[in-house]
Amino acid sequence: MRLKNCHNFHDFRRMAKQRLPGPIFNYIDGAADDEVTYRRNTRAFEDCDLVPNVLRGVSDVNMSVTIMGQKLAMPVYCSPTALQRLFHPQGERAVAAAAGKYGTMFGVSSLGTVSLEEARKISGAPQVYQFYFHRDRGLNREMMNRAKQAGVEVMMLTVDSITGGNRERDKRTGFAIPFKLTLAGMAQFAIKPAWAINYFMHESFKLPQLDTHVDMGSGTMSISRYFTEMLDPAMNWDDVAEMVQHWGGQFCLKGVMSAADARRAVEIGCTGIVLSNHGGRQLDGSRSAFDQLAEIVDAVGDKIDVIMDGGVQRGTHVLKALSLGAKAVGLGRYYLFPLAAAGQAGVERALEQMRVEIERGMKLMGVTSVDQLSRENLRFHAASFTSSRHSS
Repeated sequence: MRLKNCHNFHDFRRMAKQRLPGPIFNYIDGAADDEVTYRRNTRAFEDCDLVPNVLRGVSDVNMSVTIMGQKLAMPVYCSPTALQRLFHPQGERAVAAAAGKYGTMFGVSSLGTVSLEEARKISGAPQVYQFYFHRDRGLNREMMNRAKQAGVEVMMLTVDSITGGNRERDKRTGFAIPFKLTLAGMAQFAIKPAWAINYFMHESFKLPQLDTHVDMGSGTMSISRYFTEMLDPAMNWDDVAEMVQHWGGQFCLKGVMSAADARRAVEIGCTGIVLSNHGGRQLDGSRSAFDQLAEIVDAVGDKIDVIMDGGVQRGTHVLKALSLGAKAVGLGRYYLFPLAAAGQAGVERALEQMRVEIERGMKLMGVTSVDQLSRENLRFHAASFTSSRHSS
């Protein structure tokens, strides 16, 4: 399959599957337990219909938005995700460059494979640093100080990952960092030699944000041990409030799913929240962000920037989220599969397709700017989203 033949999310996914060894493809594609929440994330959008208006004069469309003080040329951004150079040698470099070209925000993870500083030099677009809360409070402060010196605009604390989800696909293949593959997993690597050649021909795999804390070379600290030993499951609201104050700028919580938690985020001074279930990779059976969006917008939408991610595969999905009150929408697998398939060229093609779909959708909806979208544009199916439908 060739990049020019990729016209949607599913095409990119198929191309990535052709190129990646099975354990790595399943790391991206998989989720927790029975993957119910993973499937629900996309299906939730199908339970809601758009109601277009016509004859509104839509020759010029402005899809720009401002979130957490950052001006984005389009209402989607590349969510921070881990281990990107495992998927393609360019990794975060490709994503940063593509986001810069399309004038949108991108994120670098604590488990990123390119440093905050290098990513900042590649792209002039707003940069998010996604980090985890460690038992070592000094390390938390050190990470924030480093991000500030690197010119990061937004700190994003992930709050739904105090322990790792039960990702059974990874258990079956033995996927881990460092690699500890089962025989079946090794066999899947063997049939994709091009990936191995790329992997070993480029610079060694490392985690620059954690290079003094997680040793990939000796294998003394694996990613799974990082989550179980270094992250602090006792993290509470007082801890986060202290971090918000220490940062003193745009601070976002990723993984908020209840109205009560959204209100607490406002109280401690956060400027944004991301409704997210971590792509279905943490608590299976949890609600989708889109299902929960109206309730949280009603609770805090006038006090804090409400963003969502999870399951977004089409421009119409973005329009539905914006109509419910989201300020912007995060993309994850939507750009990771194109990255795995074709590096920067793949990410750029995916973002271009999303831009075109959003522009086309706005014209067909009869709106010329994002702020003209509202719940009047939506109708929910009878058996779903009762509270959201009532509030509209």
